[in-house]
Parts: sequence; C-alpha cells; structure tokens
Amino acid sequence: MKLALVAFASAVIACAPAATRAESSPTIASTPTLTPAATVAPPPPPGTSRQPLGFTLQEFPLPHGQGPHDVAPARDGGVWYTAQLSGELGWLDPGTGMTKAIKLGSGSAPHGVIVGPDGAPWITDGGLNAILRVDPVTSEVKRYPLPTNRPNANLNTAAFDRDGTLWFTGQSGIFGRLDPKSGAMTVSDAPRGPGPYGIAACPDGEVYFASLAGNYVGRIVKETGGTIVLTPPTSGQGARRVWCDSKSHVWVAEWNAGQLGMYDPAGQMWREWKLVGPRPMVYAVFVDDADTVWLTDWGENAIAHFDPATEAWVSHAHALPNANIRQLLGRPGEVWGAMSGQDKLVVARSS
Repeated sequence: MKLALVAFASAVIACAPAATRAESSPTIASTPTLTPAATVAPPPPPGTSRQPLGFTLQEFPLPHGQGPHDVAPARDGGVWYTAQLSGELGWLDPGTGMTKAIKLGSGSAPHGVIVGPDGAPWITDGGLNAILRVDPVTSEVKRYPLPTNRPNANLNTAAFDRDGTLWFTGQSGIFGRLDPKSGAMTVSDAPRGPGPYGIAACPDGEVYFASLAGNYVGRIVKETGGTIVLTPPTSGQGARRVWCDSKSHVWVAEWNAGQLGMYDPAGQMWREWKLVGPRPMVYAVFVDDADTVWLTDWGENAIAHFDPATEAWVSHAHALPNANIRQLLGRPGEVWGAMSGQDKLVVARSS
C-alpha cells in the first residue's frame, strides 16, 4: 500500500481564559492491509528527551453497504462497530478478519457504540430513537426508548461516568442520562438548541459534551440537569467530539476551524493547535492510556497523534481517498476507527 506522509507543525494559536460560566451469520472479510510506520515531525523542543513515536495502520474490509460509524474494542479481543446503513451491530475478529452482524430492529440507524461497565455494547440509535444494550453472549437486544415527548432526538454518542450512569447526546438539542439498573431516563434541553454531538466522562467525575452547531463545550451539572457553557477561543470552531485525559483535561475536535483544542478545568484556560493543510477538518479525538491525543483529519484524509509533553505530531494519510473516519476509540496499544467512506475498520498501533 502506498503511504502518504503529512508533517504537521504544532503551532499554538491561543491561550485564553475559559468562557464565563453559566457556565447473525459470520462473514469472512478479505485479507487486512498493513501500512508501514510513518516518520515524525517536528522534533521535540530543546531539552526534552522524550521522542515522539511512530505508528502503523492496518485496515479490515467489512461487508459492503454496512456504513460503519463508531467502534468499541470488545473485552473478548474483538471490535464492535455500528453498521449505520444496514441497521446492525457488527463485530470484527482482528485475528482472522471474520465479521458477524446483529440486527437491531426495523428502522434502526445506529450511531455510537461503547462498552459499558457490564462488558456489553451500548448503542445510541437515531433510527429507533432509543438507547440499546446488546448482550455479548446471547445477542439479545434490550431497548430503552426516549420519552414520547422527545421524538427524533437524532441520538449521537454516549459515555458512562464513574458511577455507572450512561449519558448521551442528541443533535436535535438534547442530552440525557440513563440508569442502567432501573431503566430510569431523564432528558434535558441543551443550551443554544441543536448541536450536541460527542460526549465524554472525565476521571474527576465530570461529564462534558460538544455542541457542533452551538460552537461550545458543555459541562453537565448532574445535580440540576443544567449545563455550564465553555466557549473555545476561536469563534465558530464547530466543537464536534471531546475526550478526557488522565488529568481531566478536556480535548476537543474543532471541525470548522481545523484545530485541536484543550480545556484545563483547574486553570479555566484554553489552548488550541492549528493543523496544516489547505483545509484541515478535525472530526474525532481520543486520548489513550499514555495520554497521547489521537485525531482524524478529513481534510488531509489522515489519522494523527499528538504528544502534549513535546507538542510533536505524527500523521498517516490513507492511500485511498475519502476514508471518512467518524470516531476513534481504543485499548492499550491500539486505537480503532470506522472508515465510513470505504466500509472498513482501521487500527493504529504504536511502533
């Protein structure tokens, strides 16, 4: 496979105070493909000894027409993925390339998938307007529908907080919470109307969501169901997805601005890094267990990672156009993404 390399300059755009607080038949896929390691750029700042790491990409073809959207590494070593176009939950065996699919119900259009504390995949299904749990052993699908006064929520993504509560977003302008034990669900209106997209729970217990249309990051006030609005320095940046590192810093994919943002709750400060290229478009962001920040750049058709300690970037561009990776999620040593434009999954491994 031909490899295109992209060297990103780590230019810090701004460091500004935070916004005012309102604050089931198996299918055998074709042979996976492997991309060799990328070079690194730029070098670490003077005086640092930590060297940026390279990584390799491996792609796994899926059945045609599934339209993979989000991924979640499974506890059994496989990878769950939402097949949005076919209304299924898929599972990939990275060792063999074999896949299986579980039908989620008539009208299903699943968006996000995560693995809960119970080891089961949990899904935000926009077509069914419901949260779904799939039993990883029996494939039984349990449905938690949104209240009848919340139709067409356009459900997006979900996250479990450290107390085991499931939080979720809907692009129609809502966020909500689900108690998996009782099934009780509460849905709240988000500030500025439509837009809630990515969501993440931090180690400190806080939960944040990104509003793509609203151009802000919201911190959910669990006690009241309210939201503290945190606005990145760049106007109209299009905050799309969020993730937390081990220090509860909030990392933000700024879609419209082509930037990586970071909010430090302790100092109530923002930083932003502009990606290079004619039109960078940062879709997904994920922070791994080493606090390396990974992102997808649709403008450069690439996966990149960023070392906050050295502000050094490493990037891979895909050999074929329009990979359109919708989301990233990982486990130690691996970061997975769904290539919606090519009906593939991809894994990045440090080298």
